[in-house]
Amino acid sequence: MARADQLATHSSRPDGIERVYLSPEHRAVNHLAAGWMHEAGLVTWEDAAGNQCGRRAGATDELPAVLLGSHLDTVPGAGRYDGVLGVLVAIEVAARLRDAELPFALEVVAFGDEEGTRFGTTLLGSRALAGTWQPEWFELVDAAGIRLADAARAFGLDPVRFADAARTSDELLAYLEVHIEQGPKLEFADRALGVVTSIAAAERRVVTFTGEARHCATPWELRHDALVGASEGVLAIERIARSRGSFATVGRIHVEPDAVNVIPGLATFSLDLRDETADGRDATWDAIHHELQAIAGARGLDVAISSTHVAPEVVCSPSLQAAFSAGIGATSDVDSDAPLSLFSVAGHDAMAVAAVAPVGMLFVRCRGGVSHHADESVRESDVALAIDALEAAVLQFALTYSHDAAEPR
Repeated sequence: MARADQLATHSSRPDGIERVYLSPEHRAVNHLAAGWMHEAGLVTWEDAAGNQCGRRAGATDELPAVLLGSHLDTVPGAGRYDGVLGVLVAIEVAARLRDAELPFALEVVAFGDEEGTRFGTTLLGSRALAGTWQPEWFELVDAAGIRLADAARAFGLDPVRFADAARTSDELLAYLEVHIEQGPKLEFADRALGVVTSIAAAERRVVTFTGEARHCATPWELRHDALVGASEGVLAIERIARSRGSFATVGRIHVEPDAVNVIPGLATFSLDLRDETADGRDATWDAIHHELQAIAGARGLDVAISSTHVAPEVVCSPSLQAAFSAGIGATSDVDSDAPLSLFSVAGHDAMAVAAVAPVGMLFVRCRGGVSHHADESVRESDVALAIDALEAAVLQFALTYSHDAAEPR
């Protein structure tokens, strides 16, 4: 908890926490994490994409690794625990297992970018590790007009060598991530910990209603108000998504010509749509799309829609879910019921790492489900249980892995 407080002092703004990829603050927290990893008995290095890494070899240097970790970057005005908690718990577990006999190597990673705050594209650190980095991302620019490639060079990295950060499925046996829940289900159930079953399928779209800009004196029957159509569309999105159990957020809207006495001729808004499965997400979108077209037709508007991001659901490995269930069972956060299982609406680094290794996640209760905000809060006792549970999960996975390796083929 003290280390989380220490990391929180590294921010680009005096009125809150903001720490973005390839910034001086990124450099500072990598240095801190490297020191803590070294204290935990790990050999440390910063990979070619700026992720801070540490490794404890197995009985031989060639053994594949179980990877633990999360991210150290933040959104603007962040709390102290999103991402950070997972890195610190991983380091603590590595320290506890310093002398344990494991049938694999143990590694910890602190990803440099998960949030996408600076360059607008998320999971840059974990995508580099998973080997799914796209060369066109070097042309992304931040709010100051700085290209990602130039920011990488200023950070001390060589864009030509980013591919060197990629790991292979032969190198990684599993990825385990601890993260605050970012929702209230654990708190509602009075549980400290929960096992993640999957990470939601997501898609982001831009919806544009086009009508006719006119003076505010225009009679009602002659108006083709794009903003009114968009507003009706936003309400329809909420109604449809709620009825289907999906998660929909309209977080940005833009109006033209944006004058007090002019009927808007154009209204554009963002839509972030998520569901436990891609099929559920797409079924909800089909219903929303039909309604948006109906609204446009009834009001004499045109509607145009583009997709800017799409990701399928990521199902956590059953064996790693079982390992985390056993880990929770080894703590005091269990009663006669089984450990709580829940799917993650939020995206995580595990989504990217799943391209190269089986993934598992453990959620930790956060007060009120508040995240991405300065009021983010966790209980110290819950963090202690999370450390115990992750340690036990690694040991459980070691037993399972040793048994599987000993089975005749």
